[in-house]
Amino acid sequence: MLSVIGSGFGRTGTLSLKHALDQLGLGPCYHMQEVLKRPSHIRAWHDVGHGRPVDWHRLFADFGSTVDFPASVVYCDLLAAFPDARVVHTVRDPERWYDSTYETIYQARTMFPRWLVASVPIVRTWLEMSDALVWQGLFDGRFEDRDHAIAVYERHTAEVR
Repeated sequence: MLSVIGSGFGRTGTLSLKHALDQLGLGPCYHMQEVLKRPSHIRAWHDVGHGRPVDWHRLFADFGSTVDFPASVVYCDLLAAFPDARVVHTVRDPERWYDSTYETIYQARTMFPRWLVASVPIVRTWLEMSDALVWQGLFDGRFEDRDHAIAVYERHTAEVR
């Protein structure tokens, strides 16, 4: 059962927070790394990104906390499912956050050759999931518009606070 829900976006220290939560006994902590290890989770998040319901308790059955994308995108839904959980929000200077995100996880969208995406369904599903939830969903397909992306980041932080 989740006791901590991280609402901070990727590239705001979420991997460090994951390790800290694990060391504090509040884990195992769910991070995008965990999604990538579990094809069934990729499919579940794909469902979330396409508006289909997911059993949050089942998805997080083996985890005590969560941080990072994709869970931070739906932190309100997770808080409704786990009302006793605490929300922890990680932040970073918005300009530095944008640069880091653009250079790393945003570029992951194009790192796979087309033949791989076409021939390995789970890779295609992961890309569709991350686009639906994060790049097209959260950022309205406008992540490359720096001002827009930073405004989304700042609005999210204000909402969480």
